[in-house]
Amino acid sequence: MLHETWQDNNLGQVKVTNVDAKKYKVSDMLTVGKVYTIVNETEEYIFVVDNSGKVGGFYKDYFEKI
Repeated sequence: MLHETWQDNNLGQVKVTNVDAKKYKVSDMLTVGKVYTIVNETEEYIFVVDNSGKVGGFYKDYFEKI
């Protein structure tokens, strides 16, 4: 279960630029302007420890790399 060790990863940082989701409510899990640490990344998603304290995957559209 590789995903259980992701919280220890530090692949960089991203800043949330918007939470304008078309399909799902993202504003509860991400705060605009807050900086999050990347724990994993794919072509389409960035995985960060969100406001719930757990790892969540979000579209790259919400972030800008620092």
